[in-house]
Amino acid sequence: MNYKRLGRSGVKVSEICLGTAFRGQKDDLVCEKVIHRALELGCNFLDCANYYGQGRSETIVGKALKGVRDDVVLTSKVWSPMGEGPNDRGTSRFSIVREVDRSLKRLQTDHIDIYLLHNIDADVPTDETLRAMDDVVRQGKATYIGSCNHTPWRLMEHIGLCDAGNLAPVVVTQNPYSLLRRYQVEGELAEVTEKYGLGVMTYSPLAVGLLSGLFRKGQPSPPGTPWSGGRMDLEATLTDQVDNIIQILIDIGNEVGRTPAQVAIAWILDHELITAPIIGPDTPEHVDDVFGGIGWNLDPTHRTGLDDASELPQKNFLA
Repeated sequence: MNYKRLGRSGVKVSEICLGTAFRGQKDDLVCEKVIHRALELGCNFLDCANYYGQGRSETIVGKALKGVRDDVVLTSKVWSPMGEGPNDRGTSRFSIVREVDRSLKRLQTDHIDIYLLHNIDADVPTDETLRAMDDVVRQGKATYIGSCNHTPWRLMEHIGLCDAGNLAPVVVTQNPYSLLRRYQVEGELAEVTEKYGLGVMTYSPLAVGLLSGLFRKGQPSPPGTPWSGGRMDLEATLTDQVDNIIQILIDIGNEVGRTPAQVAIAWILDHELITAPIIGPDTPEHVDDVFGGIGWNLDPTHRTGLDDASELPQKNFLA
C-alpha cells in the first residue's frame, strides 16, 4: 500500500479510501468485517457521512474502530436531511454545531479527522457555513475541513473566503470520477486543486458496478444490484461506447491477469491528481478484489486505450 499526502496538509492517507455507506449490506457484523479486512490490507482512510443509513454507517464505523481509531484518518459529512424538521438539513451554524456532536457520539470518538460539507446549501450565507466549520476545527472536533460535490467556482469561493478570514482552509475535495464520469474532475476543477494544493478524493470509481464487467449490453442485470428491478436504467446507460469501455477493461484484465474492476481502479491510480478513489465494498471478498487494483502499474498503451475510449463525447455517461 502506498500512502500519499492529503493535498497541502501533512497527513498521509492510503491510496485507496474505504467508503462505508454499506447500501448493499444489511448485516452490520459483515460491515465491520469489511472495515477490518481493509485495515488488514493497509488502508488507513475511511469515508463516512451522517446521512448514510441515517446514522447507521457512523455507528458501524464507531464499533469497528475500537482499539485502532488513532491509526485511521476518518471523514464524515454534514448537509443531507437527517429528519423532517426545518433545521434537520443544510449547513447553517445551527445544523453544523448540532450534527458534528451527533456524529462524534455515533462514531465513538472525540474528533473527526476530515469534516466535509456534503454539498452546497444555497439558503445559507457561505461565510456562516465556513465560520462554523472553522469553529469546529478550533474546538478540536475536527482536524481538517473539505468539500463534496462543489463546482470549481464554489470551491474557489470557499478557498478565498477561508484565506481572507484566516479560517481553517479547505484541504480536500470529493467528487465522482471514473472512466464513465471524467469531466466533473478533469478540466477546471483539476486546475483549482492543482493550483491550491488540494487533495482529491473520488467516489463511484466503478460507476455503480458497471465497470466490474458483470453488466453487458443486451443482457439482464444481476439481481440484487442498483441496476436490477428498475431502480436505475441499465438499458439507457449501457450505450455502445460504455459497453466498449467495459470490453476493453475485460480484454486488458485477461491480458494482465486482473479483473475488470482492478483495471478500472488502476486507471484512476495512474492519475497523479487523484489522492484516493473511494471504494464501496459490501463484503470482505469485494475488498480483496478491489484492492487488487493496487501494487502494479497500468501499461501506458492500456492507459491510452482507456483514455481514448472514454474521451468522446465529452460528457458524463451517468447523471
